[in-house]
Amino acid sequence: MKRIVLFVLTNLAIVVVLGIVASLLGVNRYLTANGLNLGALLVFAFIMGFGGAFISLLLSKPIAKWSSGVQVIAQPANADEAWIVDTVRKFADKSGIGMPEVGIFQGEPNAFATGAFKNNALVAVSTGLLQGMTREEVEAVIGHEVAHIANGDMVTMTLIQGVMNTFVVFLSRVIGYAVDSFLHRGESRSGPGIGYWVTTIVLDILLGFLAAIIVAWFSRQREFRADAGASQLLGRKQPMINALARLGGMVPGELPKGLQTLGITSGVGKLFSTHPPIEERIARLQAA
Repeated sequence: MKRIVLFVLTNLAIVVVLGIVASLLGVNRYLTANGLNLGALLVFAFIMGFGGAFISLLLSKPIAKWSSGVQVIAQPANADEAWIVDTVRKFADKSGIGMPEVGIFQGEPNAFATGAFKNNALVAVSTGLLQGMTREEVEAVIGHEVAHIANGDMVTMTLIQGVMNTFVVFLSRVIGYAVDSFLHRGESRSGPGIGYWVTTIVLDILLGFLAAIIVAWFSRQREFRADAGASQLLGRKQPMINALARLGGMVPGELPKGLQTLGITSGVGKLFSTHPPIEERIARLQAA
């Protein structure tokens, strides 16, 4: 429940902030007496699309810590914590990135990487993952998450999401204006009618689903690449294959929505799944 409330409040705050920015810049006044100002609408769509994506990215690490209850390992308290930190450091050095923060959270098997910058990221693993896997398998999962950071996947997915958001906002309003103009052709009006608002809302939802499918497809490709990156970091692919096979028999823990693309998730429906099926990931590694 805490995660849902936080997600809703965060997105509401982002929308309010972006709305204020658009108002101050004057680009929210794209509907004029002379029609639709496409230039102003494009700027508005860009601010709403990329602004929301990048604000979410910048807030990703603190939100992840709070919502998942991540305990950052500032100073290892035992041999297991020391091993996890040393493993992350080894892979970070090999990848040429700054040492990420390392944390543990309570829950079912899962792990994720997040953060806006390669040299200021976070890698977190769950207690369920540590208890249900061998050290070699955990090492492979950590390598997978470090590979996400080294590949710049957080920023890449943010850019893709920003582009999709921009197109959704822009196209829904252009089409909404066209539909409204068709419904009220020949009439004298001072502003858009109900046709504009209904069409815009419906298209925001429908195009949003299409955008989610496209973003999910890109996310699945980044997962394949992170699997290969983990294999390179370990020097062989079998540990990653074993880790994936083990995950196939587990029920991944729930992650906050903003972290699902870079964590371990089961996915519902292939088109909307951010992760490929375990079988496909294993087959891709075996064929490499």
